[in-house]
Amino acid sequence: MKTILHKSETRGHANHGWLDTHHTFSFADYYNPQRVHFGMLRVLNDDRIAPGEGFGKHPHDNMEIITIPLYGDLEHKDSMGNHGVITTGEIQVMSAGTGIFHSEFNKNKNKEVGLLQIWVLPNKKNVTPRYDQITLADIQKPDEFYQILSPNPEDQGVWIYQNAWFHLGDLSEGWKGTYQLKDKKNGVYFFVIEGKVTVAGQELNRRDGLGVSEAESIEITTSAKTKLLVMEVPMQ
Repeated sequence: MKTILHKSETRGHANHGWLDTHHTFSFADYYNPQRVHFGMLRVLNDDRIAPGEGFGKHPHDNMEIITIPLYGDLEHKDSMGNHGVITTGEIQVMSAGTGIFHSEFNKNKNKEVGLLQIWVLPNKKNVTPRYDQITLADIQKPDEFYQILSPNPEDQGVWIYQNAWFHLGDLSEGWKGTYQLKDKKNGVYFFVIEGKVTVAGQELNRRDGLGVSEAESIEITTSAKTKLLVMEVPMQ
């Protein structure tokens, strides 16, 4: 088993006034040659957007883009004709493929929005761009990992063009369990949204990240109420 620890305070940080953002991996003006990616996981940004502010129309291509709101309401528009709002308890995915333009704005004028934006490198290039958005209410289960993303359109959650699986865990204090990899050639990146947890013997706190590779199952124990994001991705 190999592990790589990224403590919350070691992340890249930028405060643009309207946007306060932390980068687990190299992004924009933050570059760390030791932290460019974890396997096919390329971007993990922890964003806070001021009331009424946001990202104007901008392009993407050949990237799987996953957005998970943590609080507040995020308004989305794109060149595929999609226009809507995503909020806490939902997940959005875009396969940028041959190219899209989109914008993301805080829907509210009186409170900020917090979100995770995650980029995964695809296993298929130049696909027709696609968009999906679902609520997690019907699949949430306390004290177990529930799947929110997979490579299979028929599976629970959203899907992407990559041999990757994402799970969320809403875990009570003192919970013990394991994460069993779907593909033993993959690695797993754990990100603590809230709480305190020990993963593979490493204690993690709020917004810490831990990458684990060369393992088939990983032991997990919480020491506080914890919300844990688990991202299994190919390493090559």
